[in-house]
Amino acid sequence: METKELEQEFLNMIEAQKRVIYKVCYMYAKDQDDLNDLFQEVVLNMWKGFPRYRGDGKFTTWVYSIAMKTCITFLRRSNTRLKTIPMTTDVAKVVADEEGKAGQLQDLYRLINQLGKLERALILLWLEERSYQEMADILGISKANVAVKLLRTKEKLKRIANKS
Repeated sequence: METKELEQEFLNMIEAQKRVIYKVCYMYAKDQDDLNDLFQEVVLNMWKGFPRYRGDGKFTTWVYSIAMKTCITFLRRSNTRLKTIPMTTDVAKVVADEEGKAGQLQDLYRLINQLGKLERALILLWLEERSYQEMADILGISKANVAVKLLRTKEKLKRIANKS
């Protein structure tokens, strides 16, 4: 494939998957600057891996996998524990489907940000209605482990929500 065609295909893919990438980045960013940095880093890592993408699995699985690995690596490097993330209007427009959901979404993200890295990833994938097998493929754990960890994570979220 010619370089120009590859670039255009990649740009089309980024445009189509922008919402997914932002959602993942948002879960691991502490502010707007981190969000922008993470988004750029994810796109860069996707560009590096794009020529090697073979299409064996779902494309969105590949996108989630790269985005989550990039964000977790970023989080490890920054070595910070997130408490809350203020939701900006720009991100709310990208993430929220309808008017009025931004406030609920902000509350949900505030609760989710109190979870650990793997728990956040599981909840994000669950909210995106990914299958247990897709979650297992993205996170590199077994399907059975996904089911157990997801159940425990949901229970933990309920406890956190009841305390707030």
